[in-house]
Amino acid sequence: MGIEGMMLTWLLAVFCVSALAVWLLSGPLAGLAMDTPNHRSLHARAVPRTGGLGIMFAVLGGWWLSGLVLPAPLFWGALVLVLVSFADDRLDLPAGVRFAVHLAVAGWLAWRLGFAGGWLVLAVLATGWMTNLYNFMDGADGLAGGMALWGFGSYAVAFWQAGESGMALATAMVALAAVGFLLFNFPPARVFMGDGGSVPLGFLAAGFGLIGIQYAVWPAWFPWLVFAPFVVDASVTLIRRALRGDKVWQAHREHYYQRLIRMGWSHRRMALVAWALMASAGMVGLWSLRHTVWPVMAWALTLTGLMVAADRRWRQFLSNG
Repeated sequence: MGIEGMMLTWLLAVFCVSALAVWLLSGPLAGLAMDTPNHRSLHARAVPRTGGLGIMFAVLGGWWLSGLVLPAPLFWGALVLVLVSFADDRLDLPAGVRFAVHLAVAGWLAWRLGFAGGWLVLAVLATGWMTNLYNFMDGADGLAGGMALWGFGSYAVAFWQAGESGMALATAMVALAAVGFLLFNFPPARVFMGDGGSVPLGFLAAGFGLIGIQYAVWPAWFPWLVFAPFVVDASVTLIRRALRGDKVWQAHREHYYQRLIRMGWSHRRMALVAWALMASAGMVGLWSLRHTVWPVMAWALTLTGLMVAADRRWRQFLSNG
């Protein structure tokens, strides 16, 4: 069997394991952690928030059994984050404890990848932020799973084009595991991802981004672009809340995707529009790696225009009561 056949076999296995695990976690094992609606929720009934465990079980198991050679902090750091974040889903851990673990794991990975001095500090902060923003953006059916599909799928294509077949397989496994989850999370969702999935996925998005930079597969802008629908929404929202003096670590309903749903968009419409943005970001990024960065600038201007339009609609919505 050639390398392509071997990769397809592993990807099919990861997809099937993820789908089976998420099915179990949304049915027989649903009681492990439930998301009960509150005044900040966008859903009206209790839903299991265990689906991310199925994703990570399939991904980490696939990496381990396939014998992929990956930086140790990537595997073990993701595993630590799964355990700590699932404990948070069940026990509501203090924010300080969670953030300390996030930064410790980020620092271990950045240091082992060879970052030093100011670049080490920047890599740790960027990884810590990506870890958390992915969790912030996991609040609507199909959204976080879609970002995993398109973001890690874009990573896989870029790694494959650069001849890094091992990294291509590792990131493609994440994308296919997300597809297994989306079978049960596409609107109307039967299961949510939960912190046990969104936090380690954010860590892996940053971690593979740093690996690609160190391997000279892509420049620093590429990871930010392919995950831009999450990065921009979370960053702009956090900055606005900080400038108002709000407690930025508290849950809220002010992200763009949350405001659009509050204005009447269905979860399905939100997911499909978000997927279109995610897919376009990945395609523009992959094309620009081989040609010119001008399309990246055009895409950024388009996204800015969409955000300005959403802000205008939101102000009209509030003024109309």
